[in-house]
Amino acid sequence: MSQLDDKINQHFAGLVVRKDLVKTVKGNAIVPTYVLEYLLGQYCATDDQATIETGIDTVREILRKHYVHRNEAGLVRSTIKEKGRHKVIDRISVALNDKSDAYEAEFANLGIKKVIIDSATVKTHPKLLVGGVWCIADLEYMFTEDKNSSPWILSSIKPIQLSHFDFDRYVEARKQFTTEEWIDLLIQSIGFNPQLFGKRNKLSQLVRLIPFCERNYNLIELGPKGTGKSHIFSEFSPHGILISGGEVTVPKLFVNNSSGKLGLVGYWDVVAFDEFAGKQKKVDKALVDILKNYMANKTFSRGVETLGAEASMAFVGNTDHTVPYMLKHSDLFDPLPEKFHDSAFLDRIHNYIPGWEVDVIRGEMFSDGYGFVVDYLAEILRSLRSHDFSDRYKSKFQLSEALSTRDRDGINKTFSGLMKILYPQGEATDAEIEEILRTAIEGRKRVKDQLLRIDSTYPEVKFAYITKDGKEIVIRTLEEDEYPNAYHRTVNLQSSDDGTKEIEIESDIASEPDVNGQKKIDRGLGNRAESILRECHIAFQENQRGVSFDKIFGPYLVGSHVITVTDPYLRLFHQQRNVMELLETISKHCSLDEEVRVHIVTAEDEFNNDRQSENFQKMSDSCLSIGIKLTWEYDTTGTKHDRDITTDTGWKIVLSRGLDIFQRFDVNDAFSFSNRMQQYRQSKEFNVTYVRIPDRKNELKMQN
Repeated sequence: MSQLDDKINQHFAGLVVRKDLVKTVKGNAIVPTYVLEYLLGQYCATDDQATIETGIDTVREILRKHYVHRNEAGLVRSTIKEKGRHKVIDRISVALNDKSDAYEAEFANLGIKKVIIDSATVKTHPKLLVGGVWCIADLEYMFTEDKNSSPWILSSIKPIQLSHFDFDRYVEARKQFTTEEWIDLLIQSIGFNPQLFGKRNKLSQLVRLIPFCERNYNLIELGPKGTGKSHIFSEFSPHGILISGGEVTVPKLFVNNSSGKLGLVGYWDVVAFDEFAGKQKKVDKALVDILKNYMANKTFSRGVETLGAEASMAFVGNTDHTVPYMLKHSDLFDPLPEKFHDSAFLDRIHNYIPGWEVDVIRGEMFSDGYGFVVDYLAEILRSLRSHDFSDRYKSKFQLSEALSTRDRDGINKTFSGLMKILYPQGEATDAEIEEILRTAIEGRKRVKDQLLRIDSTYPEVKFAYITKDGKEIVIRTLEEDEYPNAYHRTVNLQSSDDGTKEIEIESDIASEPDVNGQKKIDRGLGNRAESILRECHIAFQENQRGVSFDKIFGPYLVGSHVITVTDPYLRLFHQQRNVMELLETISKHCSLDEEVRVHIVTAEDEFNNDRQSENFQKMSDSCLSIGIKLTWEYDTTGTKHDRDITTDTGWKIVLSRGLDIFQRFDVNDAFSFSNRMQQYRQSKEFNVTYVRIPDRKNELKMQN
């Protein structure tokens, strides 16, 4: 186990489980993760391998004997008849039969209906009435000749969810973890390997949890297929329900006027709409209107009566086009059905997660480390719904006065949710609070910037906050930095003579001022070859695309004959591959009719130095054929921490991360653009500083 896994088991003994066990025991059982982890939490919540193996066998046996597969329902019914009584694991829903004045249960997989269930059980577990709940139930069979009576008798029922937890213990244990450790624990609890995610991607995963801990929180995530957008809402918690966006109706979601039966928002903490996108989907306008009112006011009307609820709303869907395409032709809400592509509805959304920043889920991304039994974390998050952390930044930072009430509400609710998730003890450093605040502002800004494109009546707003010393910090979205020429455009829908709608796009990029003193040619990675080289500092955001060695290094390498690369971390394969890609850039921008000398200064790999030297030698041999002479040396002092590139033309390029600026990608996929072209990869957060060294040319010639 890792040091983090040891620490997790030390402070949360009995409440965590190894995440790879779910796949081990699941087999072909179509059952939510929280059901499996509930069972694993009973028998495998330990770090003792022998106990885990015994527990796995026990859970498998329970699933084999008691989980009802649809294709084996007849066999299970027969077993109950022959034995007289049998325990089953199934999804049970309940309805009131007003003719007999009795509650009747229906077993989804077992295929039996009209099983009498007592009123006390329904009152204790009201979610049985809406959507159904996974349960462990004791069923009896007693034949009767009365045609109006069912032979099935429900002896006992136990919903699969944690019965109790100690919140104070949870908070005290949280204090034993650093912020980075805690984030990694939460990512492992979701089921992912935190080592394969950057900080920004980790926070995006955690924003998905906010609807579970924040009342009446409205979240949307649009992005490519296969990025795990709906996983949290379908598998993570027994307090959330995932429904198809095209299947919901006003009576099902809010209230049935004829029967008076309350809908989903009255019973669930989170109602998530899956497959929400799709321009051609038919949508009931009445549903959109009542959703608008509920998302804004937390209430909905039933005739003359107004009811309130606290269910959060999450909308997830797939995009059909790339981000630059949507920005050029419409907006980032483009995939939504026409009736939901409505500025009044969209203005109610508190946060927009950019799903296009999340990688398609690969097998290697799943965790085999320890994380919370998801049902335990689900209960913790539910208990946090009664807390309010939205004011925790106000003694340190102040939001811009230009922000509207809805903008502030969206920012405050996102900030409160992330504070609860990351710092349930309520304490964080100024830097930690600022990072959460920036994340919250960007999520709301993404919504508002698209509203400006859709509806010209919305005024432009500067999303910024002010520090204690009075400095104003303006927030930009990542798309704004990646596609500045397309981002700041207004999209107007105009009716043509034949009644169809035409899109007119106007750009205001030329009039937009510099932000925080940063020129657009820097932020947008403009064509530096056509600009005058100058000293400057550029900050790149995590997940930013369009970054390449050719753009950030190439123009400054033109005319160089001696180049020195200093980076202590050129040991692993992907780090040495970066060196090879830098050599490709050098070959494109340096004149090879005269020999170019490249010298590498790095640290020796103490575990695999032979392979490290072998790879450098292979690169050196390859370079000779194109006129580059590659040499390298290992820093033996152990004090070399610089990461920079210096040239004999007098430039020094200082790199905060060295050459390792890209996030992980599948290097074995020969058909992946991110594998073959740097500009299609997501970058890490890093900085580049260009410094002029006037006398460096002669000095380097003397050294070489």
